[in-house]
Amino acid sequence: MRVLEMCTRDVVTCTRETSVVEVARRMRDHHVGDLVVVDTVGDVRTPVGIVTDRDLVVLVLARTVDPETLVAGDVMSEAPVTVLASEPLYDAVCQMRSQGIRRLPVVDARGSLSGILTIDDVMRFLADELAVVSSVAPRQVTLERQALAPLEVDQASAVRRTA
Repeated sequence: MRVLEMCTRDVVTCTRETSVVEVARRMRDHHVGDLVVVDTVGDVRTPVGIVTDRDLVVLVLARTVDPETLVAGDVMSEAPVTVLASEPLYDAVCQMRSQGIRRLPVVDARGSLSGILTIDDVMRFLADELAVVSSVAPRQVTLERQALAPLEVDQASAVRRTA
């Protein structure tokens, strides 16, 4: 499976100049824990950073900084690790693990934002796959029961199947 098949395509974004208050509002309104910060040139939206709800807590609230004085560019993690939409999902998960990150902006061959892959997306996929795998054994038993007719013994003590 390729990353593009698994990722969330509707990415909530902002620019470096978006106020931190607006970033928080977008997170709330869209029920997301991050915004991808993009620079746009023509139709190419290049991810240049990411702001998470944790960034807002650790860098703004915990330091008692006035959020009205900050923009996304002040609190974003710069140069986010990205993944190509065409890459295998397994490679993306390995990258998440090795980099210790929970979110990967997904880009196309031009470097334009195509989606975002989160650890939640991966866990949902794995849970669905495990549910399918867990149904194999019960299904096998059902099919065996349907395929095997009961056995009976005739007068000559020969065993044969009834059909």
